[in-house]
Amino acid sequence: MSLDKNRSTLALLALAISAFAIGTTEFISVGLLPLIAEDLNISVTLTGLTVTLYALGVTFGAPVLTAVTSGIPRKTLLVWIMLVFIIGNSLAALSSGIVMLLTARVISALSHGVFMSIGSTIAADIVPENRRASAIAIMFSGLTVATVTGVPLGTFIGQQLGWRAAFISIVVIGIVAFIANMILVPSHLRKGGKIQIRDQMKLVTNGRLLLAFMITALGYGGTFVVFTYLSPLLHDITGFKETTVAFILLLYGIAIAIGNVIGGKAANRKPLTALLWMFVLQALILFLLTFTAPYKIPGLITIFGMGLLAFMNVPGLQVYVVTLAERYAPRAVDIASAVNIAAFNAGIAIGAYLGGIVTDAIGLIHTAWIGAVMVLAAVVLTIWSMVLERRQKTAAHAGTCLSIH
Repeated sequence: MSLDKNRSTLALLALAISAFAIGTTEFISVGLLPLIAEDLNISVTLTGLTVTLYALGVTFGAPVLTAVTSGIPRKTLLVWIMLVFIIGNSLAALSSGIVMLLTARVISALSHGVFMSIGSTIAADIVPENRRASAIAIMFSGLTVATVTGVPLGTFIGQQLGWRAAFISIVVIGIVAFIANMILVPSHLRKGGKIQIRDQMKLVTNGRLLLAFMITALGYGGTFVVFTYLSPLLHDITGFKETTVAFILLLYGIAIAIGNVIGGKAANRKPLTALLWMFVLQALILFLLTFTAPYKIPGLITIFGMGLLAFMNVPGLQVYVVTLAERYAPRAVDIASAVNIAAFNAGIAIGAYLGGIVTDAIGLIHTAWIGAVMVLAAVVLTIWSMVLERRQKTAAHAGTCLSIH
């Protein structure tokens, strides 16, 4: 079901606003950790659970809840997701202790997981097939804009008015997104069919889809080995002042936004080929950073390149998984999308955890080439996927020829 261009653009804008709200809440507590710890009189490590539990909520909640809610009409589900999001962040703003705050973070994370999975399929559904990757990129641009502006702004608000004010701001954005979805997203969206256990099993047992999920986790997660520790790297290795580091992170966010748009356009026709080149460039940039990080100008150029490629693969990875799911498990497309969102978050978790081990064991500078190795693993798996794709086409062509003769 594709709409005319103006209506589909407005619907995609509503989805992007929702993604902006969700993207801001995902990363907001990173900037607010010291403020929350001080106010609640707890350690920063304990406060760090607001980030950890959120990521786990997305990773495990996305596939399960998408399966449970598969029979609900897409627009109805979208409206409920934003209501849950508003409730979760309102609870966070009202929290007087860490237990209530962690509960609020998990509730918000559950809405995040389902939104990102059905949001991708709604975006792909309301445009013609040749614009699918671009449509998903527009939706995901809300996340990238959140990375650029939402998180720094939320942190600033938290510093000026208290950390709870940051969550109140997110609630306001959530209400705007809720209204935008009600008005702009069409009601007659394709229904997500009831998902049978056997359809879910197809996702778990299909080698091609498992390979795609592994590519997502490794290719997307590789950058997070470095990105998680980018602030100390810029300060301790490159020698930038803390105030300058904040400005560089803003530039990094802008690079992410540009890369996301390029990635959407590049992946429209041949997602696998586009992904292969993106991963190769990403691995090269990360290797290069190991040598340029100690020098300010070369280091900055390399970091901008890293930002440019960090989210560039997102639209291609989503479109590739949806395409494979339509071929191998057509009744579980939403679940496939949700599992891929879980794979993105698993990649972040693996990358960040690996970055911590590397930093403690051999030093910050080594996070760059370790991240490159992780991305190189995705390059190998992407080439393997391309070989399998060619084999399938050759077999299909041979079968057609045989049936003609």
